[in-house]
Amino acid sequence: MKKEDFVVGKRKLKTENISSDLVIVGGGLAGTCCAITAARHGVKVTLVQDRPVLGGNGSSEVRLWILGATSHMGNNNRWAREGGVVDEILVENLYRNPEGNPLILDTILIEKVSLEPNIRLLLNTAAYDLNKKGDDQIESVLAFCSQNSTEYLLKAPLFVDASGDGILGFLVGAAYRIGAESKEEFDEGFAPDQTYGELLGHSLYFYSKDTGKPVRFIPPSYANTEIAKLPRFRSFNLKEHGCRLWWVEYGGRKDTIHDSEEIKWELWRVIYGIWNHIKNSGEYPDSENLTLEWVGTIPGKRESRRFEGDYMLTQKDVVEQRPHFDAVSFGGWALDLHPAEGVFGDKPGCTQWHSKGVYQIPYRTMYSKNIKNLFLGGRLISATHVAFGSSRVMATCAHNTQAVGLAASICIQNKLLPADLREGKWIEMLQQSLIESGQYIPHFRLEDKLDLIKEAKITSSSELEFSGLPFDGPWYPLDFSMAQMIPIQSGVVPEMKIQVKSAVNSKLAVELRVSEKTENYTPEVILEHLEIDIEPGENFYSFSFQQHSISVPQYVFVTFVANSALMLKCSNARVTGLLSVFNKFNKSVATSSRQEPPPGIGIDSFEFWVPERRLQGHNLAFELARSLRLFSKENIRSGIFRPTTQPNAWVASLEDSNPSLTLEWTKEQKISTVQLHFDTDFDHPMESTLMGHPESEIPFCTKSFMIKDDSGAVIYHKKENHQTIQKVQFPSPIRTQKLTFEFEKRAESVPLSVFGISCYSLSND
Repeated sequence: MKKEDFVVGKRKLKTENISSDLVIVGGGLAGTCCAITAARHGVKVTLVQDRPVLGGNGSSEVRLWILGATSHMGNNNRWAREGGVVDEILVENLYRNPEGNPLILDTILIEKVSLEPNIRLLLNTAAYDLNKKGDDQIESVLAFCSQNSTEYLLKAPLFVDASGDGILGFLVGAAYRIGAESKEEFDEGFAPDQTYGELLGHSLYFYSKDTGKPVRFIPPSYANTEIAKLPRFRSFNLKEHGCRLWWVEYGGRKDTIHDSEEIKWELWRVIYGIWNHIKNSGEYPDSENLTLEWVGTIPGKRESRRFEGDYMLTQKDVVEQRPHFDAVSFGGWALDLHPAEGVFGDKPGCTQWHSKGVYQIPYRTMYSKNIKNLFLGGRLISATHVAFGSSRVMATCAHNTQAVGLAASICIQNKLLPADLREGKWIEMLQQSLIESGQYIPHFRLEDKLDLIKEAKITSSSELEFSGLPFDGPWYPLDFSMAQMIPIQSGVVPEMKIQVKSAVNSKLAVELRVSEKTENYTPEVILEHLEIDIEPGENFYSFSFQQHSISVPQYVFVTFVANSALMLKCSNARVTGLLSVFNKFNKSVATSSRQEPPPGIGIDSFEFWVPERRLQGHNLAFELARSLRLFSKENIRSGIFRPTTQPNAWVASLEDSNPSLTLEWTKEQKISTVQLHFDTDFDHPMESTLMGHPESEIPFCTKSFMIKDDSGAVIYHKKENHQTIQKVQFPSPIRTQKLTFEFEKRAESVPLSVFGISCYSLSND
């Protein structure tokens, strides 16, 4: 028993002082990935999250799917899923949770953090005050946990604000912006005017459930009973729920920080009004057995403060894909702005304009220009309102803040501040460390002189000699134009043979297309146009492009123009780095198969060429008159771990039932660490929630692998693998002159592939 007498003054809360290397405020996907990245590089992290779960808008509290540059596979960004920790999370979620249950994602995020001994996680803990060190640094942060009634004093040399609203940056006095810049300030033609609004609002989602018996609904008194009069509701689809209802948005004319609770109440009124109309208007008889299973209790917030760094990302950085010497991340979501009135307005729910490819994001956007020890995470990075329309999405935010986590480790190890890393050897160190950890930075590759693979002789059990894809798949009706993407290193495209099915005499138009920028996948340049006379029946036809030679490595698009009288034979074969694309559009992110912005807003017009998802999305069946050497074993030391202008992978032959790679050195090596990069299909968005996926494992990725030394002894065996990266750290260094890697294929119809292998000695690890 505990008994305390009356106290004349006031009692004090329990307090705990925590000292660490890095304090991260905000446990959304950005803060979570930042913490894991930093912790794995030796940083002692305190992660502060004011909610009971991690993941922010991606958690079970909000239930928005995690997306980034892949944009539902609805743009021309191929192989654009973000890398590193966020990729690891998405791949793990696909493996454990292909149904898209947000509760399972919660467990994965909590598990990933709990497995890192360098992370102290404080859930249900809100930062509310701080102490400054001089005018331009944070000394400590004060936070309170409502569940254990404890106040924390958090000290560290470095801080990350990944809180969404920027609580640390605000309290410490860092420069920030709210609202839209004028068109003139950064020459942004897409900058909105007051009629459209300066802020994006909040959204709240709901789930319905079929109970198998009639269910009545009595609305709460605060439900909006006039909901059917709203323009947006007139197109409501009864089958939609969860984050497909992103358009149930409100608050763009409000203070999206201090009016957040008021905005939430209005969204509750809207949602219960929607459900009341569905259940009780008589217009939706299919809803008789439906019940309202879940309604969000906190809204998904899109926009509030943006802080100023040493560089501000702008519309032209996105659209023109401007290069940056200090690039550490990339984006690829559309410039996606929403009208301020949200569900109460008569404008479309959003205006999305895509770039022709992904764009670099510089490190200079990721720290405060005023506060020396404050990193900016998530949607707080230094960007204009227009550029923010693209950079704000979760996978991009996470990818950016992974760079922050690794930057923090370099700062801690070398007693530096964030801005010290922006140039010279430090930014190069950061970029190389990021790539080694799985982070993708467009136009950069791993160039690690300490990687022992640089000096190794590589042999393989086989190598796919690419001469086409077998004629064993379905027929594709050419109602939409189709293009087969083929990587060409140089020279003319070899003569191709295809199979065409037709009931009538017709003509097949074939075009050779490329992108203006070799790193893009927007086939806007037509190099050559052919027409083939087609006869009735199922016949083979050969053709060649002789007028143009490819001078630099890039993907060409062998394009078949739409003709509803014809069908093309497809293949069941799938190979790393090969895709067929179609001149279609995804309704989630576009309104037609061609982007046609109004003149004067600084956005490009171009066609969308998008793939279909597995298990559909077959490649074209074809034969090449000359084989292409695309999948050399030498690719595993290219330092690029996904397809770019080439597949960048070693691929074994399809018939190779026991594919293997061997690395051999002229003298004995002392190896402590090996890292392998596999193909988990970076073109797959892996939406985390709601949609569901037909696969839980990616067919290109090895199912298991063994590593053997020069005596043939097995020194490591990974029996079940589905992840992109496997890092093997031996308990004690392995002395050997040779390493052999033996892989198990996942699918008989898909050849085994590997993007890269790195080996490090103990002194270099």
